[in-house]
Amino acid sequence: MKSFTSTLIFIITSSFYSHSQKIGVVANDYTHFQTTLKKDTIDFVIADTSFTVKKPILLFCQGSLPMPLFFDFPEQGTMPVTLSNFDVESMKRKYHVVVISMPKTPLIVGPDHLNKSHCYVTDTTKEYSFHPDFLPADFLENYVNRANAVIHFLSKQKWINTEQLVVAGHSQGSHVALELAAHNKKVTQVGLFGFNPLGRIDQYIRKARKDAEAGEITWVEADSIQNGIYDWYKDIQKEDTTKIKTYNFPWNSFSKSQVSTLVELNIPIYIAYGSEDINGDFCDIIPLYFIEKKKTNLTLKRFPNLEHNFFPIKEDGSPVYEKGEWKEVMNAFVEWSLL
Repeated sequence: MKSFTSTLIFIITSSFYSHSQKIGVVANDYTHFQTTLKKDTIDFVIADTSFTVKKPILLFCQGSLPMPLFFDFPEQGTMPVTLSNFDVESMKRKYHVVVISMPKTPLIVGPDHLNKSHCYVTDTTKEYSFHPDFLPADFLENYVNRANAVIHFLSKQKWINTEQLVVAGHSQGSHVALELAAHNKKVTQVGLFGFNPLGRIDQYIRKARKDAEAGEITWVEADSIQNGIYDWYKDIQKEDTTKIKTYNFPWNSFSKSQVSTLVELNIPIYIAYGSEDINGDFCDIIPLYFIEKKKTNLTLKRFPNLEHNFFPIKEDGSPVYEKGEWKEVMNAFVEWSLL
């Protein structure tokens, strides 16, 4: 796996030769573009159909799993997925709002290729029949490469204001957004939502402790769970293991600590998380690192009684899916980015 530095050199030197084009309009309100990087075709959309007004980019990085950007259902027609969570009309007054499709995942997918979690699969009778090329492409550096290729293409367009470039990401996408901000000097602000700087596996270690503290399992059971995770994590550090079991590849890539990367950033950083999100536990500690470095570029926002995807929580701990608060969460970030 290449280092980020060598990867960026590749982006800078080779993306000039990539083929990029406008494909067409999707769901009436979104423009579909394509660009290429090596043998990878990258689909992305901008939440607009008119490009007469010069605006900066707000790039949003999706979370994990091969979820398409649009669903195509017989009765409802084609509808946005990720962007439907946001107040897009308000956002696009100030920004060209950009979202990149997941690797090896069609931009638009109908029910004949969606599993129960609405992820793209090749066989709906098999919950995890992801495209065979998806998991090998599902690693941090690849997402950063793809985002850099899109940014490079867009920065050449007359309707892009290159003085500001805002990057935001949720969950797995927050790790992509952070690395992108750390290695692309064009990024001026970054937003991290549902972010855990200790990586993906950390939460399962803490979950075992929480369950033991709550009396839901014994401490002996917690030891067993945690030791099993330690052994598994040791195993997936081996290159041969990830080659044989490609489903371990993303776990390896997204489980490394990004604390030092975060603290070394000098651009404005915005972190938002729900109080009921186990990923957010460590967020309370992050300001200490910035205080030690005498840095003031961090804004931390906790949203009470919301979970990982910013849904309210019932007394039994289940989400209230009818009352999602993503719009309020994102609007607060957009207002911050304009200060």
